[in-house]
Amino acid sequence: MHRKTLFGILFTFAAVLLAIPLFPVFFKQSQPLPSPPRSQEMQSVSRNEAIYKQQTVQNDMKATELLSRSQVTRDIRNFLQTNDTHKSRLKLQKLLTIHPEILFIEWSEGKQQKTVGSIPSELSPKARPHLSKARSSLQKVNFYESPTFLHQGKSFFVLSSKSASANHSIVALISTEVVQAVEKHQRRNMRLVPYPAEGRYRIESVIPGTNADITVKKGDNNGNASHYAIDEIVVKFRTPLTERQLLQLRNELDLTIVRHTGKIYVFRSKKHKAMELKAHFLRKWNPEYVEPHYLYLTNALDEVTEEPPIVPNDTLYSEYQWNLPEIATENGWSVTKGSADVVVAVLDTGVQSDHPDLKGRLVEGINIVDPSSAPEDDVGHGTHVAGIIAAEVNNNEGVAGMTWFTKIMPVKVLDSTGAGSTYSVAEGIIWATDHGANIINMSLGNYAEAEFLHDALKYAYERGVVLVAASGNDNTDRPGFPAAYPEVLAVSATDADESRADYSNYGDYIDVAAPGTSIPSTYPGSRYAALSGTSMASPHVAALASLVRAANPGLGNEEIMELLRTTSKDLGASGKDYEYGYGQIDVRSALQSASGINNSLQLYPQQVRRELERLNQR
Repeated sequence: MHRKTLFGILFTFAAVLLAIPLFPVFFKQSQPLPSPPRSQEMQSVSRNEAIYKQQTVQNDMKATELLSRSQVTRDIRNFLQTNDTHKSRLKLQKLLTIHPEILFIEWSEGKQQKTVGSIPSELSPKARPHLSKARSSLQKVNFYESPTFLHQGKSFFVLSSKSASANHSIVALISTEVVQAVEKHQRRNMRLVPYPAEGRYRIESVIPGTNADITVKKGDNNGNASHYAIDEIVVKFRTPLTERQLLQLRNELDLTIVRHTGKIYVFRSKKHKAMELKAHFLRKWNPEYVEPHYLYLTNALDEVTEEPPIVPNDTLYSEYQWNLPEIATENGWSVTKGSADVVVAVLDTGVQSDHPDLKGRLVEGINIVDPSSAPEDDVGHGTHVAGIIAAEVNNNEGVAGMTWFTKIMPVKVLDSTGAGSTYSVAEGIIWATDHGANIINMSLGNYAEAEFLHDALKYAYERGVVLVAASGNDNTDRPGFPAAYPEVLAVSATDADESRADYSNYGDYIDVAAPGTSIPSTYPGSRYAALSGTSMASPHVAALASLVRAANPGLGNEEIMELLRTTSKDLGASGKDYEYGYGQIDVRSALQSASGINNSLQLYPQQVRRELERLNQR
């Protein structure tokens, strides 16, 4: 079945998340943007939003199960078709190592039989009838798959297959609990449940732009809330504190130092709440700024001779990956497939370092949450984002990333709940910049501005880093951060029919849109999953920025950001609008422009300004 048809059936209601574009003021239009939807229209959308998001989660679960079944079925069939008919227990065990979701294998050749793995005793009564049917089915057919069955809230299925010669066969019990992991992840990602839970980390929520308290009781309340640590405060002093001053603060306020960089301190108090601490520092210390310690949460021309599209052989690509052909990636690869010299830092939950589809694509990273540990992914979000950018292409395995050679720098700034502090995100930005990142992807956000975070973004931007962030999944026009800062390219999400995903945030700060609904990618446990959200849209844009850098290494970050805007496919109202910004990214158009940039007037003003700055520095 063609992937467009398949996703049209499975994902009628599927949604994509949008990111917010940030750009310097000299890029802003003088003409007003088209008006946002009227209040009555928005109320109607709001009534249906929860249903839409629930359907999106269900669609992601269905797609993930298809991906899971497809990959393990292929490898079992390949195992049976190899010339070696004497399958040793060691080789069967290797198959289980590659696919830890296979709980039990029964291999038969004539009367000889071997088993590897085991069936948990409590699961056996549910699995037994499916295993029996799988064995008996092989007398009539060469392949059988059972329906999914549930046990203790987790899903499983059984398959059986025999070789073309019918000399040997396999019966296997397989777990698809990744489907339940995706459900849990996406219910939080789509804000269908309060996230994070009030009180989980002594967290409070406030109305953005104020310190007015608000209690988040339902998932859709997240769109009007910012979360902060109730007992912590961020202070930037005018000079670093002396040991005597720190001792004074400890005695006065019962403070401990959580983090410290230069003049910036994150304090925690056992006796005082954040707003009390803020009032104290403003009254007595005259700081440059003082603010709550906010929490961030997870949220993808000249005429040229047209080259034929490059279609990779990755096993899940042709049937499931609608997103890359939609933005003309296959045509863009004729211009460049990327460069191993370009590094994209993924500020997220970490990345599975030994995923077979990310082999050789990772460079040194860091775990900001726990510096003593490697930046491994304990959620799934970061591995999925990394795969969208850089899953190995044309390796006859799994999915294809947007780039063939781009490297990923895993920077773990979010913990096992998918949440992280302002300080962690800011520290991750600075570390990635200092360690060679060319592009930073941030599929995370909140609705509160944080000066410390903005300082870190400006630090990276001034050093030539392209910053990309997701706009959020609350279907609101309230600016989200870091996406809404002027140094950041903000991204919104689109569905397969090029409409804005109903859950995607929107507004006058959006720069570009990208596919975000039911996007297949890598997932922890060496598996694959389909997720939706602006978190999935943002890495598409970060990947394109890396391809543009490879096509023309001489471009600065401002020029790359402007190129992505001006070469995007205009959707919605003509020109820049609230839903798509300048439009949906177009890989072919952007790379054709980048590769011929020296013969184009498209970015002439930026080139002149950069040359003048160079001369002034001399």
